[in-house]
Amino acid sequence: MMQARVLDSIESVPAKQWNALDIGGNPFLRHEFLAALERTGRVGPDAGWAPEHLVIEDPAGIAGAIPLYRKHHSWGEFVFDWSWAQAYHQAGLPYYPKLVSMAPFSPVPGARLLARPDGDAPAIRRVLIDTVIEHARSQACSSIHVLFTMQPELQLLLQAGFLLRHDCQFHWHNRGYRTFEDFLATFRAEKRKKALRERRRVRESGIEFRTLHGQDIDAALWRTVFAFSASTFQARGHEHYLSVEFFERIACELPDSIMVKLASYGDRPIAAAIFLRSQDTLYGRYWGAAADFHSLHFEACYYQGIEYCIEHGLQRFEPGTQGEHKVPRGFEPAHTWSAHWIADPRFRRAIDRYLAQERIAIDEYMASVRDHTPYRHDYRGDWATAGVSS
Repeated sequence: MMQARVLDSIESVPAKQWNALDIGGNPFLRHEFLAALERTGRVGPDAGWAPEHLVIEDPAGIAGAIPLYRKHHSWGEFVFDWSWAQAYHQAGLPYYPKLVSMAPFSPVPGARLLARPDGDAPAIRRVLIDTVIEHARSQACSSIHVLFTMQPELQLLLQAGFLLRHDCQFHWHNRGYRTFEDFLATFRAEKRKKALRERRRVRESGIEFRTLHGQDIDAALWRTVFAFSASTFQARGHEHYLSVEFFERIACELPDSIMVKLASYGDRPIAAAIFLRSQDTLYGRYWGAAADFHSLHFEACYYQGIEYCIEHGLQRFEPGTQGEHKVPRGFEPAHTWSAHWIADPRFRRAIDRYLAQERIAIDEYMASVRDHTPYRHDYRGDWATAGVSS
């Protein structure tokens, strides 16, 4: 009774049906977010992210789906496979096109094999896996990459012949803190003093913060906020992944899901950090400033976010990829996972060997980082491994 369909636009299906899938409240998987990427040209054939969303339908509508893109490059994924592409090229084989399942430009863990809650979720997920492999073969794609996926999808993907890969991010966990001071009380004395000194430097500079949600930000202010963020990309020699039009659209359609911490000196905005949120998680995305202010990055991107989580009862704060500088500020190493189906059996064996060695290195790295978290030993308990299964 189920039929598969490949969509060249997320808008080919009703938003209500897509959002009724088990996306776990993740704003990056909502129909509105994915549609905004398409409408503003951030994804599409010309951008190298051609939508090929796979849906499984039954008489009641969408039973399952995979957000899916045909890629002709590896930009904006944050799970790096450039060396794989180079090895294919050296062997005289095409690595692109490939298929990628994730929310573009968003290294955020979440479901990828989406099923309708009232259905047989494991069976639907197995159908989705079989169908996406069949689609990859029919389109002569070298590989399928399901990025930043989570349990229970990993075991199903592993059983279907996908190779598992993991990496490390740094997440903050809310352990019932009533105030930011409660949180800092769990730090060792020297780490607590450092955090307080960083916050004091920003405050004594005369910088103040406002918390703004989507409905609080007009078009003019979005241009200012986006300009700060774009300047960070420009300093690294890149263009911003997104656009001011994208943020304006998200602020209009998902006003409660987007939040900006705006830093001002007097009445002049000088910096901004852009976040998205779900019911239980805050996601740090982009930031920028008009000039280099001492400790402002830590305050805007981390301390302000932690305060927001405590105030609003959010349980986790995922500030983005990389950054050991997050650890002394209370963030802990957490596994992220991806799954990779490789069509060519020779390259599959080679990549499997590579991933086995990489997993050892990642585990050793995470173990060493956990020894440098700022928490007092009498408060840590089992906290040192709290993020392992994230």
